[in-house]
Amino acid sequence: MMTRFRIDLQDLLFGLFLVAVATGTLVATRNLTVGHAADMGPGYMPRVVALALLGFGLFFTGRGFWGTGRGIAAVELRPLLAILASVGVFALAAERLGLAIVSVVTVVFASLATREGRLLETVPFAVALSGAAVLLFVKLLGLPIPIWPR
Repeated sequence: MMTRFRIDLQDLLFGLFLVAVATGTLVATRNLTVGHAADMGPGYMPRVVALALLGFGLFFTGRGFWGTGRGIAAVELRPLLAILASVGVFALAAERLGLAIVSVVTVVFASLATREGRLLETVPFAVALSGAAVLLFVKLLGLPIPIWPR
């Protein structure tokens, strides 16, 4: 009995992407102090996340080699632009608008990625998510992020 060797290009490329991101992160954080779980240094979490990404990347790369042989779906412009716009808005406006407002705007932009999104459902979800982000990042973790516009 002969085994069929088919490459699943989607899994293979995704796995290689994760491996590349993990490798880049490990290289970029190589000079940061790692510490240990009880006393974490600035390089601890990036390396833990990078190692997890590396594991997932190797898994998907391996699965790509023994996959179903399916190709890559065509790229849809609407979700791509909506997600890029939401990330760009967050990156460019977080300092000026503050976390509370920019989080709402980001979620509204991201909701444009699908035709199923409805503004009346998205805005309350965005407000709740914004409140959770402020509570987590500013209040609990104490990160120096402005909540409101300066």
